[in-house]
Amino acid sequence: MLQLNSLASSQLSTQNPKIHPQHSLSSSQSHGTFPVPAKRCALSFTRTASRGGMLAVKSYFDQQKTSNSPVISSGNSSFASRSEGASNVGESPARVYVGHSIYKGKAALTVEPRAPEFTALESGAFKLVREGFVLLQFAPSAGVRQYDWGRKQVFSLSVAEIGTVTSLRAKDSCEFFHDPNMGKSDEGKIRKVLKVEPLPDGSGHFFNLSVQNRLLNVDDSIYIPITRAEYTVLVAAFNYILPYLIGWHAYTNSIQPGDSNTKPNNASPSYGADYEWSK
Repeated sequence: MLQLNSLASSQLSTQNPKIHPQHSLSSSQSHGTFPVPAKRCALSFTRTASRGGMLAVKSYFDQQKTSNSPVISSGNSSFASRSEGASNVGESPARVYVGHSIYKGKAALTVEPRAPEFTALESGAFKLVREGFVLLQFAPSAGVRQYDWGRKQVFSLSVAEIGTVTSLRAKDSCEFFHDPNMGKSDEGKIRKVLKVEPLPDGSGHFFNLSVQNRLLNVDDSIYIPITRAEYTVLVAAFNYILPYLIGWHAYTNSIQPGDSNTKPNNASPSYGADYEWSK
């Protein structure tokens, strides 16, 4: 559920979308909106490098910051961590910008991860306040090996939606609906529907994004065929990034020898059960 920023003018790019870094948008998830910067996503490396039939999933996002507490996100919703001090979550010595693109005759698709956000607690620890997501950017063709990124449409996949996409089999399909103004006076004025459907010959899937924006008088539909090999790459990337989107990498990197959140009898094989049933 993303609200697309209108661009002053349409700009054409060649095959590589990096030539035009002005990809910008506003994203929303759970009662508000927050800006996503117009730059490629960065990934932080720390310490070491339904069966057949239609599955309909409706998701209503809003990523408003709900607290005045300081929020730690790697470079404003990008997968890059801050390197000012050792106390920051997922610290790394350098930023690494990543993205994966698929180019076809009628459209191009760029896939980028966006980092989770953490808030600093008074104790000095950090707490996850917002899960990350994967941003899909669709750009229509503007000629031979040219794509109009000024007319791009965007869609963000939540962690649950990523799980749905990665679980699809060859003949499965799914559909996601986003309304950035859900529960507000402008509800229904922006509608985004992403469909992932099998190709007729079973050789892959169609990704079809339809956007109706009454506020900007936009009614657009962009589709791109994804081969089985390309889909396999996407699934592998999604499965790899999922633990980072929910912040579990930060937790594992924070574990030190001797750390324990359990009772003193943790040497006993039954200590886990004791902890659970003592609540």
